[in-house]
Amino acid sequence: MTETVAELLAELAALEDPEVRVVNEKHGDDHGVNLGRLRAVAKRLKTQQELSVELWATGDTAARLLALLICRPKAFGRDDLDAMLREARWPKVIDWLVGYVVKKSPHAESVRQAWFEDPDPVVAGAGWALTAERVVRQPEGLDLAGLLDIIEAGMKDAPERLQWAMNTCLAQIGIEHPEHRARAVDIGERLEVLKDYPTPPNCTSPFAPVWITEMVRRQG
Repeated sequence: MTETVAELLAELAALEDPEVRVVNEKHGDDHGVNLGRLRAVAKRLKTQQELSVELWATGDTAARLLALLICRPKAFGRDDLDAMLREARWPKVIDWLVGYVVKKSPHAESVRQAWFEDPDPVVAGAGWALTAERVVRQPEGLDLAGLLDIIEAGMKDAPERLQWAMNTCLAQIGIEHPEHRARAVDIGERLEVLKDYPTPPNCTSPFAPVWITEMVRRQG
C-alpha cells in the first residue's frame, strides 16, 4: 500500500528529536530528524518520483530531504532543478539536492554554467560546488587559470556558502592539477580563508594550503 504524504509527515514528526534539532540549528538547518532514521524511511519507500514531488511541495525540510532520497534524478527538467535550488534555503537540503540529484542529472553542466555567476550567493555556491566536481572528474574544457583568477579576486569577501564552495574548488585545483598547485597554495596562504576553522583531531583542515598538502602527501 502506498503511503500518503500526510502519513509520512506524521511519521517524520514522530522522529523529531529536540537534541538533534539543537545541533542542526547550529549549522543553520531547521529540522530535528536523525538522518539515519530518515534514510531508513527512504529505504523502505524505495524510488517513488511522484511521491517525491509531493513531499517536496510541502516545504517541510525533513520531507524535502526524504524527497531527495526517493526521487529519480533524471526525471527532473532543467527548470525543475533551478526552481528547486532557489526554493531550498536550508544547507542540508541544498547539499543533498546538488549532491544526490543535480550531479546525476543530464542537465548538470547546463545548470552549472547558469548558476556559476548567479547574483544569489546560494545559487552561485551550488554552481561552484558543481565546478569543483568537474575539476576532479572532468576538467577538460575548464579554464583552471581563469577559475583561480576569480577565486583570488572574490573568495575573501564572498558570503559563507559561496566562499566555502570557492575554497573547495581552489583546493581541488591544487590537489588534482600539479601545474596549478603552487599558485593555488599561494592564493590560499594570502587570503587566509578558513585558516582558523576548528578542525577535529584526525580530520584535515579545510584551509586550502593544508588541505592540498595533505591530500598530495596521501597520493604519494
